[in-house]
Amino acid sequence: MSQNTTVMDEQMMKRALTRIAHEILERNKGVEECVLVGIKTRGIYLAQRLKERIEAIEGEKVSVGELDITMYRDDLKAKHESGEPVVNDVDLASTIDGRKVIVIDDVLYTGRTVRAAMDAIMDQGRPERIQLAVLIDRGHRELPIRADFIGKNIPTSSDEQIKVELVEVDDQDQVSIFK
Repeated sequence: MSQNTTVMDEQMMKRALTRIAHEILERNKGVEECVLVGIKTRGIYLAQRLKERIEAIEGEKVSVGELDITMYRDDLKAKHESGEPVVNDVDLASTIDGRKVIVIDDVLYTGRTVRAAMDAIMDQGRPERIQLAVLIDRGHRELPIRADFIGKNIPTSSDEQIKVELVEVDDQDQVSIFK
């Protein structure tokens, strides 16, 4: 895989997340009854960053949970050669019944990860609404899913890959396209 281009640097990511935080506040008229749920791995760190921004803007605490959607994937056998995946817990930090759940992920591609996340959330309770925030929307949907909050739209071809790097995992913040 050869790197083609860096499409977001650290400053661009900070601005995109700040904009998403403001959009979440505007659309939900604050953060009352909202919970941010990050999809493992990078979605959790993005959810934490959004929490910090929202709390700085609004001055109110925001619940953050994390979601491992491995067991909800429809391509589970294709992803796990052994056919015996490990069962992972869902930690939503609080009850989701009647709350607005904002699912956070790094890249929206086919929509299958988001569908799996919605299944996992619905198994935990009945939220008032589920919204989706992504840092990157690259297109190529296989399911009728769209993001409510998008950091950046990056149209790609199917032979390209988007790599999101976060300081918490990768020691730097940037988004790159690889061929």
